Amino acid sequence: MTGAWRGWPVSPRELDLGVVHAELSLIAGSLDVLTSAGEVGEERLRADPLLTAAVERLVSRVVDLAVDVNAHVAATALGRAPADHRSSFGLAARAGALTEELAQELAPSAGLRDVLVHQYADLDLAVLAASVPRLLDGHRRCVGEVAACTATRGGG
Repeated sequence: MTGAWRGWPVSPRELDLGVVHAELSLIAGSLDVLTSAGEVGEERLRADPLLTAAVERLVSRVVDLAVDVNAHVAATALGRAPADHRSSFGLAARAGALTEELAQELAPSAGLRDVLVHQYADLDLAVLAASVPRLLDGHRRCVGEVAACTATRGGG
């Protein structure tokens, strides 16, 4: 069974623990950097465009890396790739890498990432500020769940 991810064919293969763990480490590192910024409120974002740019980049990076992990896990466990960023979280849950509850909680982060990357909607800094604590909490739990799941699987 094959699918397509970002225009490239995806075929089931062994789980590459090195890739997964490297990406999980990058997610954790990005979350640590975002945490080091302290409380990120709307007024602070308005007053500090450099902070705003850093938060936007870190949020996008975390979501992109999580989607990459989700796609890899789904391709190897289910033999299919997600149709889009949002659906990758549901497939990761079906593959056993995330709980369904966490997948549903994280899926909307793909929409925020799309707004940040594609800039097809005006960014509401209040929404961005409110998303940071949820992103930190949810994606830290994501790293833990995926790491626990992959610890029981082999791969090259």
